[in-house]
Formats: sequence, C-alpha cells, structure tokens
Amino acid sequence: MVRSEGDHSVFYRHSAQGCIYLIVYVDDIVITGSDHQGILQLRQHLSNQFQTKDLGKLRYFLRIKVAQSKDGLVISQREYAMDILQETGLLNAKPADTPMDPSVKLLPNQGEPLSDPGRYRRLVGKLNYLTVTRPDISFAVSVVSQFLNSPFQEHMDAVVRVLRYIKCAPGKGLVYEDKAHTQIVGYSDADCAGSPIDRRSTSGYCVLVGGNLISWKSKKQNVVARSSAVAEYRAMAMATCELIWLKQLLKELQIEESMTLICDNQAALHIALNPVFHERTKHIEIDCHFVREKIESGEIVTSFVNSNDQLADVFTKSLRSPRTNYICGKLDAFDLYAQA
Repeated sequence: MVRSEGDHSVFYRHSAQGCIYLIVYVDDIVITGSDHQGILQLRQHLSNQFQTKDLGKLRYFLRIKVAQSKDGLVISQREYAMDILQETGLLNAKPADTPMDPSVKLLPNQGEPLSDPGRYRRLVGKLNYLTVTRPDISFAVSVVSQFLNSPFQEHMDAVVRVLRYIKCAPGKGLVYEDKAHTQIVGYSDADCAGSPIDRRSTSGYCVLVGGNLISWKSKKQNVVARSSAVAEYRAMAMATCELIWLKQLLKELQIEESMTLICDNQAALHIALNPVFHERTKHIEIDCHFVREKIESGEIVTSFVNSNDQLADVFTKSLRSPRTNYICGKLDAFDLYAQA
C-alpha cells in the first residue's frame, strides 16, 4: 500500500479490482474500500504479521460511535458526552437551547478565581474532543479555551452552559450519505472585531465534500483587522489552505473535483479578483497573493452567498436557537436518538 502524502495516517491501494483505504491511529485500524477480496487478503496479512483482533464491522472508533445502513452512516459521541455530564453532575440539569448566551461576552478576571483550575482545563479539553462530531459547539469551545491559563467563575459558568446545551441532545452527530456528487465546497466567514478583549476577529470555515461536512474550524485571528473586508479575507485565506490540503488528499484517493469557496462579503471577493493592490489592502498583501494565485490557476472558484445562507456563521459567533438549528440542519448535524 502507499502512504498518503496529505495525511500520513492514511494508506491506500488502487487496482483493477477496486480501491482499499487503511486508516491507522496508534494501534487502532480502520479498513474500507471497494476491493472486497483485497480487503480480506489484507486482514489476513495483518493477522499473520501482528497480534491483531478483528472486531468486524465498524461500530466504535476512538470513542466515536458509527451507525451504518444502506443509506449511509451516522457518527456521534453520545456515550462520551454522557460520561462528561455524569462526571460533572449535570445529567439532570436544565437543558440550554444554545451553547452560549449571545448577550454574554467573556472577559479575563470575571467573577471569583477558581479553586481548582485544573478541573476547568480538563473539561475544556474533553469538550474540545467532542467537537469532532459536534460542529455546533466549536465556537463556544474556542472561546472558553482562551481562558485556560487563568480561569474564573464566569468562565466556568460558560462551560456549564455548553454542557447544558449538550444535555439537550447528547446524541447529536453527523450524517453521511451518497448525494450523487463529489463536489468540494467551502464556506468562510469572519466576525469582525468580535473579541471584547483585544478586538481581534474570529475566522470560521466549513468544507463539504459531496454535500457531507468533513472539515470545520473556529479560530481567533492573530492580528487585529482594520475592516470587515480584511477580516473576511483572512478567513478566506485560512479556508483556502484547508481546501488545498483536502484537494491533495482526495487526489491521492482518486477523487478530483473543482473547488468552490463561498463568502458573504462582496468586498473580500472583489479584493480576491482585483489584480491591483492599493494602500487599503497592502497590509494583507501576502494573503491576497496566496488566495489570488489559487483563483488564477483555476484551483478555486469563488462565489457569493447571502448572509442568511452562510453555513460558516455558526463558527464565528454565538447565535440564537433558531439560527443554530437552521445551520445544523444544513450541515446534516442531527440527533440519531431523538424521538421521531
């Protein structure tokens, strides 16, 4: 098999009989593909060379539950989420309809210092792993992660709010199904000067392959943006990096499609297409060159979307419940355990 250059934990083999993909994390291995005979031979080879245990059809992987059917599969971390709620004594807590209160802005030194800051750090670390299947809490977790060095009571209250939101639907996960195409679409967004601490903006993006969400991120920008267009453009640059990496990985897996980057800021899109630099864009010239190079080479096509249809909105700011639910529906983030 050949090791992927895009992700060294992925190995693949293509032949006339089909394809085989192998993913390894330490001593856990997942094998899939269309070459069923080759997969049987690979499993036998691994069994002969190593002390391996074949667990059969994939059901759990790194505390992620996988439910499969003929229509697709669903991944969730319900048991992991329930363990966190039980550990914190919030199994019977009143559920919250949003991960964060949109009217609350967290600041350093809010409330009383925590007597056990280690507990706060452990909880945030566990929530960070929960974002693997819960894109809806990514922004909230990125915010509470900013106070790991010196957490106070208000910050812990924000963590409890996230847990109460998880309590509302602990089984929420992501649905993956065949939608008859393999198009690569990325949404990028930014909340200009959203941080009340240093007025830095938050970048967010999500990438869908074949209509299925496979990558997302929420991250505060490294420097202060002087305009919303600059903040949005930096978010576009971050999303472009992810798209280029994904394209390299998918090319190795013999999935080649054009990439579309969608943004809801017309000014940022005009900067990307305008070949002339001027004083207002000089300080983001590196990002401009990077994104424009990918556009001019044809690797990426940009497109405008109305802010109401901006799926990356959930990664850049705290939203009200109807808006959160709307975006989760578009991203195929559902609770498999919810009553029909």
